[in-house]
Amino acid sequence: MTHMPLDALSDMTDDDVLALYSAGDARAAQVLTMRFAPKALGQATRLLGDASEAQDVAQDAMMRLFRQAPDWRRGEAKVGTWLYRVVANLCTDRLRKRGGGVALDEIAEPLDPSASVPDQMQASARAAALRAALAELPERQRLAVSLRHLEGLSNPQIADIMQVGVEAVESLVARGKRALASRLLDRKDALGFEND
Repeated sequence: MTHMPLDALSDMTDDDVLALYSAGDARAAQVLTMRFAPKALGQATRLLGDASEAQDVAQDAMMRLFRQAPDWRRGEAKVGTWLYRVVANLCTDRLRKRGGGVALDEIAEPLDPSASVPDQMQASARAAALRAALAELPERQRLAVSLRHLEGLSNPQIADIMQVGVEAVESLVARGKRALASRLLDRKDALGFEND
């Protein structure tokens, strides 16, 4: 089998790269991993609040994608949408088994090396407050808000992932945002949003 240059693979559509992988091109797995593993990990981390567990979910989701490759049917779903749905389902399963959440003090905060210590502390407090408020939302609202505002997906993409209508996504996001604003309102000054 003649292999295309890695740069050429990077310019291909997700469906084409997945087809190459199923045909035995190991470099296609590398391209798919670079495209989707960080997104899967980010989504899982936000939903689970546990970096180690999120890594397991992201790895499991990527393995499912690779196993699905030979049976992939073009045009039925986008690879990214399918993967987001798998991550959401895996996280939901873990959350149900867990029966609760992770204590905030157990979640390590990533530090931005370019920010000052006070800025890091404020960013950390804001992120922790947002995570805590997100964790209090009903599961479907938390997923919709995370996918919309943290992953930047469109409402139709979220509707595909959650297997609901676009109107339901809009409602879930709106209710989730209102609930977050309500939960965070009394912490506005403490989080440095006095003028917002």
